[in-house]
Amino acid sequence: MEANLEKNELVELTAEIVSAYVSNNPVVATDLPGVIHNVFDALSKASSASGQPAREELKPAIPVKKSVTPEYIICLEDGKKFKSLKRHLRTHYDLSPEEYRDKWGLPHDYPMVAPNYAAARSDLAKRMGLGQRRR
Repeated sequence: MEANLEKNELVELTAEIVSAYVSNNPVVATDLPGVIHNVFDALSKASSASGQPAREELKPAIPVKKSVTPEYIICLEDGKKFKSLKRHLRTHYDLSPEEYRDKWGLPHDYPMVAPNYAAARSDLAKRMGLGQRRR
């Protein structure tokens, strides 16, 4: 039953695509069955492929082990150095830190801020008295 439904959907899609193609391109009547067959075959192959497209192997701009230094974090997308990576990822690649970590297979605790920068910000906050209970 499900195979019939899928085949009917493929036939409908084929008809829509061929109709749009023929209305915008000159096609000899004798070529029409070949066009229909080619479109149907292409759709059949596309639908029989796994639900997920083949994931091509990602190659980072720099090895992951070298991407975190005390002074900066190096973006695996483009190899640029940053003290904080979050804004760069959102503005240039529309990625959240979680999406970035997932994309590159990084652990959930992979830093988005350079270690020395994080320590300096932490020290500044402590000197200002942030994080202490009010009395």
